[in-house]
Amino acid sequence: MEASITLKKVGKLVGDKTILAGLTFGIEKGTIVAIVGDNDAGKSTMLRLLAGLENPNYGSVFLHGLDTDKRRLETRQTVGYVPHDIDLDPWLTLEQNIHFDALLYGTHMEKIQSRIHEYSQALAVGDFLYSMAGRVPQGIQKKAMIIRALAHDPTILIMDEPTAFMDAESRRLTWNLMREFHGDRTIVYSSQFLPEVEAANDRIMVIHEGSVLLDGSLDKLLESTLEYHQFAIEFEELTDELFDSLSGVTTVVNPTKMGNTFHFYGRSRKVFFEVLNACSGALMKDLSIEKLSLQDLLDSAFAQKGLDG
Repeated sequence: MEASITLKKVGKLVGDKTILAGLTFGIEKGTIVAIVGDNDAGKSTMLRLLAGLENPNYGSVFLHGLDTDKRRLETRQTVGYVPHDIDLDPWLTLEQNIHFDALLYGTHMEKIQSRIHEYSQALAVGDFLYSMAGRVPQGIQKKAMIIRALAHDPTILIMDEPTAFMDAESRRLTWNLMREFHGDRTIVYSSQFLPEVEAANDRIMVIHEGSVLLDGSLDKLLESTLEYHQFAIEFEELTDELFDSLSGVTTVVNPTKMGNTFHFYGRSRKVFFEVLNACSGALMKDLSIEKLSLQDLLDSAFAQKGLDG
């Protein structure tokens, strides 16, 4: 399938700090891709690079085969971008904010009005269009920012936590609209809201410290964890010495201590018996074993170890 977005060995530096480290991947036309990861993982920087708002220090970003650095005007026309923070002019109405931005792209007046009407109805913004932006709730402003990003009819939509500040109904309306675009527009978004990620994606990319740790469809990522279990063993007393001993078991992944409870991951239940052998007679009070969930998969502490931990 044709790629809308292609990154080739893309890196971004701020001073001596690496924000993005040699990213190479493609995003297929018409797909919905969710970007997840820690704060400061590099998600926002990557989205700004995809939108052509920043240049990489090395490597190249291509939109529909065009280099965003060499063909900036052409590639910017193809992208609608929604930043995380509210950036509307508070002294203009929502309609004026949307309208003026679309004019910068050379969009015809009639098409601007038609799209504002269509999308404001879909997102339940119509009653607020002629209100000053600074006087309406942030959730409404965020929906207006989505309409603004769509007003020039882009083929690629880049959104940094698009439903931040929204209530449940607004999130539902937003993703109903995004699903209508599925197959026609390429949508790349970041989110910290797991139910949103589960419900709206063709592909999930987990970013950590500027690198892609996990990449695939939801089903593929879940399938990759089928052998993993999450263990919690409560001891009468979990001393530092005992914790260090249990953490030293080679098959234990991401051990943590919470009070007197030892939490860890393992590929099979057999890991439990290996941990038992390292207990040195310590008194156990309780034990729980659960299958690894998507929340655990996306948890950065576990992802950092990788699925082969």
